[in-house]
Amino acid sequence: MTAIVRRLGFYVIAAFAAVTLNFFLPRMLPGSALQALLANMRGVAITPAQLKALEVQYGLGSHASLASQYLTYLGHLLQGDLGQSTSHPESVVADLSSKLPWTIGLVGSATLIAFALGTLLGIVVGWRRSGVLDALLPVATFFQAVPYFILALLLLLTGGFYLQWFPLAGGYTIGGHGQQLTPGWNGQFVDSVLQHAVLPGATVVLASIAGWIVGMRNMMVTTMDEDYVLVAAAKGLPQWKVVGIAARNAILPTISNFTLAISLVVTGSIITEIVFSYPGLGFEIYNAVVSTDYPVMQGILLVVTFTVLGANLLADLVYVLLDPRARRAA
Repeated sequence: MTAIVRRLGFYVIAAFAAVTLNFFLPRMLPGSALQALLANMRGVAITPAQLKALEVQYGLGSHASLASQYLTYLGHLLQGDLGQSTSHPESVVADLSSKLPWTIGLVGSATLIAFALGTLLGIVVGWRRSGVLDALLPVATFFQAVPYFILALLLLLTGGFYLQWFPLAGGYTIGGHGQQLTPGWNGQFVDSVLQHAVLPGATVVLASIAGWIVGMRNMMVTTMDEDYVLVAAAKGLPQWKVVGIAARNAILPTISNFTLAISLVVTGSIITEIVFSYPGLGFEIYNAVVSTDYPVMQGILLVVTFTVLGANLLADLVYVLLDPRARRAA
């Protein structure tokens, strides 16, 4: 319990530091959100009254001190208010809320598939080392060595353009062939979403599965020669039990790596989502940078920060619960 409380205190301090940096960083940069908005409205006449209203909306007309602005920022943050987007007619919270489920559904599912499949294959390859399954390692490593965008483009050209098995872009089919899909939990819409997710999901799986296979395989090779595994085998336990004993200890570093991989879900798909024009958070980051939408970039920074901190905290908790040595060291 002491170890868990100590880790919680560290992450609370880290979260507070990240929130503070998120407040001061935009104020250290030249320009403002209002200037970015006006730059995107070239040729549109703005009256003094409209300019004053925009200043009030974006909090630029206030002469409050920096400390007062910081306290106001913390108050809005506690209420879930991240400000107003300068490139969308909606709040940052509404914008990110509509994009985040797409990224979590796509990259989160693909990461889980890559982790589960890669770990299982790594256990089998490590158990049957120097066997036929070792041939999987060069193939998987090849896909991992190929840059993300190259792999995405290859899958897009083969599966989407030449073979026409899957859609080329987007998160779902808006309409076509006299049919208009209604977003929601209906069969046609879900089927369209799954078809659009195959190619970007396959990109994530192929690009990351080699790391799980190699990491688990190497840990299994080392663990299978430990004394407690050899003793379990000498006692006459079934082979699957011996492998299970070895895998339980070998999987500890892999679980830590998996929790860290979860933290990259919200940003690790930027290139993939750009190639496939997938309506997720990665594509939204790109659009926010191109349109200099500072409020959205700030909101995404907070989402990424809290996701990374949460994933690291989860890794620490899992490690403490699974490994008695970590509890004794704490």
